Amino acid sequence: MSTTTTTLPAGLTTGTWTIDPSHTEASFTVRHAGISKVRGTIGVTGGAITVGDDLASTSVTATLDPATVSTGDANRDGHLKSADFFDVENFGEWTFTSTAVRPEGDAFVIAGDLTIHGVTQPVELATEFNGVAVDPFGNTRAGFEASVTISRKDFGLTWNAALEAGGVLVSDKVVITLDVSAIKQA
Repeated sequence: MSTTTTTLPAGLTTGTWTIDPSHTEASFTVRHAGISKVRGTIGVTGGAITVGDDLASTSVTATLDPATVSTGDANRDGHLKSADFFDVENFGEWTFTSTAVRPEGDAFVIAGDLTIHGVTQPVELATEFNGVAVDPFGNTRAGFEASVTISRKDFGLTWNAALEAGGVLVSDKVVITLDVSAIKQA
């Protein structure tokens, strides 16, 4: 695919593709204490890809539930859900709404507005289309992988702790990766 075309990738047809939460994952990675990484997931609760006649008329929406955060440590998960971080009592939903979809080499960029912790920031998701397949139940599925690096401070997530040797406990940079399965609607 050339970088000047906005044609749809092969197999992706126009219409609405509903994001399948049971086969979609949002994961994140953040550096901890400057020496290791903490990885976790947050549940994607819904969304849709509305495929137009070309990329320019295609849009994406998604919702995520920060109360589902899982890092493999119940104490850390509880801290992330607290007012120090996600404040799920007051900010129980995260959203993404695209503003543009464009080709970039053999991949795509989905630009849009990401809202976390009540703060909306523009982001650009580097996205790969993984193709279309019919599952054993007759559903036509499309697969995508996307990633973006954000500054958590840009979203009001500023809690931290100083380390004795210098630096901070939690880095500002967070890498978010999405693995999406969407089902074509009739």
